[in-house]
Amino acid sequence: MAKRILNLLFALALSHGALVAQSFDESSRAAHAMLTRLCDDFGGRVTGSEQNRRALEQLATELRALGVEPEIISFKMPGWERRVDKAELVMPFARPLRGVTIAYTQPLASTEADVVDIKGGQPEDYPADMRGKIALLSPSTTLQTRDFVRIAAEKGAKAILFINREGGGQLLARTGSFIGEALPLPVFSIAQEEGNWMKRLLERGKPVRVRLEATSRCREVDTANLRVVFKGKSPERIVVGAHVDSWDLGQGALDNGLGTAQLFALAHALRGQELARTVELHWYNGEEQGLWGSRHAAAQIGDSPIVAMINLDMVGVPIGVNALGDDSLVPALERWNKSLATPLPKGVENINWFGSDHTPYQLAGVRTITFNAPIPRESVRYYHDLADTIDKLPEKIVVDSTATIGSVLLALVNDRELSAMRRTPAETEKIFTTFGIDRRMRAIGYWPFN
Repeated sequence: MAKRILNLLFALALSHGALVAQSFDESSRAAHAMLTRLCDDFGGRVTGSEQNRRALEQLATELRALGVEPEIISFKMPGWERRVDKAELVMPFARPLRGVTIAYTQPLASTEADVVDIKGGQPEDYPADMRGKIALLSPSTTLQTRDFVRIAAEKGAKAILFINREGGGQLLARTGSFIGEALPLPVFSIAQEEGNWMKRLLERGKPVRVRLEATSRCREVDTANLRVVFKGKSPERIVVGAHVDSWDLGQGALDNGLGTAQLFALAHALRGQELARTVELHWYNGEEQGLWGSRHAAAQIGDSPIVAMINLDMVGVPIGVNALGDDSLVPALERWNKSLATPLPKGVENINWFGSDHTPYQLAGVRTITFNAPIPRESVRYYHDLADTIDKLPEKIVVDSTATIGSVLLALVNDRELSAMRRTPAETEKIFTTFGIDRRMRAIGYWPFN
């Protein structure tokens, strides 16, 4: 009898699906306009900063204007504050260098030292005496930050200049630790062109000397996630999440203003709709420093009946949907893809990867979904830097991407053959080891299994 009632509820909800789908275009345009205001009014949104706090308050205000009430969920995390940091070339002549410290770099008094090319940063790449020198690290290093910093510190280096992987004067702001530990020596991300210039001088035996100073610091921060719940006929739920924080060099429009806007568009579209299952929308903080907001949220789910979590992190227009290594989700996603007038060209993929807000949910035994959804090269090359601004994100990307995201969400809400489940710890461990992700997670100190 219970199953018959649930099927009836699903049938009733399906009748509303077309209405919701029709509203995605309008909702997406409203979301892009909201994001434009958020980016232009507050700039980058580093977790713990005043800009982040004010942007989160504005997002909550914009959601209330839609008639939905966001829940503000406060938490503490090991944060990092960017202050005044300097990098200057001293020899062969004086000039400022384009560089910024990475997160969890600690203060460094003004220090002048010779530069040594350590190539990929392996122990054998160092000279016999590295004491008091500054290491120049290749962007092609295979080492995790935790490892190359540890090796450099053990060799006696004073600091690391990490050459950026993207050309054009770009700087890649990034975290130095996924577990919030202070770095034993400062790391500066420097422009590729200047890094390669120094490498050429060193290869010719020319001395290169730089002066560095850092005042950025680690500190515990108070921050918050936002959550909006649309109650369905069933307590079973679909969680959709995106991180609202960004780096500070630009506006964080691509990473991850895009996901912030897509969630807003879903909230705009789902107002007043009857849903077969409950939908939770989460805006996470602290993703860039180490997935802190989603860690906090995943730790609070208890025994909630969750069907799946959808992660929206730099999701352009999808060409595929990814079950992230969980075979049990593939049939439902295949049913959805086959129902489309034009199925996605890459169809349903099932490849796990690490480094975004789906990971804490996976570790909690929840099935997760992301998308194969590239952002055009002319925009995405600027992420994490000064030029990650709203003008790099056309409204059409938000409109087209949200149409697909919303379609998947509604399919999961209404799929009668799916039910909530949790993997066992052994099953969860397998989806990481099968794809070799455990090696990276162990290296950064974020591996919960024995």
